[in-house]
Amino acid sequence: MLIGRAPLRISFGGGGTDLEAYYARYGGMVISASINKYIYGTLTKNFDRCFQVISADLQSVYNTANNHAKNEATELRLPKAVVDHFDLNGAFNLFTASEVPPGTGLGSSGTTAVNLVNIFATLTDRPMTKEQVAETAFHVEVRKLGAPVGKQDQYASAFGGINCIKFEPDKVTVEPLRLTRGTRRKLERSLMLFFTGNSRQAWAILKQQRDATSSQEGIVIESLHNIKTLAVNMRDALESGDLDGFGRLLDESWQHKKKLASNISTEHIDQAYAEAKAQGALGGKITGAGGGGFLLLYCPPEQQPAMRIALEALGLREMRFAFEFQGARVLMNTTSLDPTDGWGEE
Repeated sequence: MLIGRAPLRISFGGGGTDLEAYYARYGGMVISASINKYIYGTLTKNFDRCFQVISADLQSVYNTANNHAKNEATELRLPKAVVDHFDLNGAFNLFTASEVPPGTGLGSSGTTAVNLVNIFATLTDRPMTKEQVAETAFHVEVRKLGAPVGKQDQYASAFGGINCIKFEPDKVTVEPLRLTRGTRRKLERSLMLFFTGNSRQAWAILKQQRDATSSQEGIVIESLHNIKTLAVNMRDALESGDLDGFGRLLDESWQHKKKLASNISTEHIDQAYAEAKAQGALGGKITGAGGGGFLLLYCPPEQQPAMRIALEALGLREMRFAFEFQGARVLMNTTSLDPTDGWGEE
């Protein structure tokens, strides 16, 4: 048995500049933090030649016996692509589960890819650095599966922590933010996550944004430039301990983000955000690509009780969280690639 987990993330600023269509021309920068909500994967051996995926989140089972290469279930494509990347043809049983619903803007797709890469790298005894795990996960998602996603989720999950991540055409740099313990604790106490009740297909939103970026649409490029500048300002505010200033920058960045695609916000999200600001939030944003998922808010602790009441009245539910600093990990490994032990091709 092999058990791995990888953390989900919240992105504060710079989202969209991690898309290759943008950073290949201008360079990108994202401020993000991994949180103590995880995607888990458990790998065990099968005693037939079938590769099987059991998804707790989707309450479904997919396997290579019933889903052939030309008609693979969507839920099988990512783990199958990771297995193919490692050139394996084994009899595996993969169980996956997430602590949050999929499609809610916390980077679940990239986190799943990171977790699977880490698991299969361990199984095949091919040690990888955190950077290699992130790059391999990105390669599988984008180069093999054609996902219109950026690079921030893979790096945030693989490395863990609160980071400034810079994207250039030929490299990615991960710089942990220099926060005092007091600043970090106050930031953690001042951030709130509320589930809007809606999951969404991020790929459709990201494809619209990627296509607009590639075609150099003026309003999108200008908004991304502004978002990157605000990410720099967020880093400076956090490292100087100006957390209220950071909260106001979240608000400013959210206004620019809504210009990147037509479906990033909704009437329900706008209503909830307006109510949050009326109750004392200094700023916030929808996590991930937008369209649903979690609403991230910066709110002074003394205003939070009223905030909870107001947003719960609108149907939102809070999810408590804390920062985490370990990144992707293998928690247990008792496997062997010895074919006589049920692993690998017989």
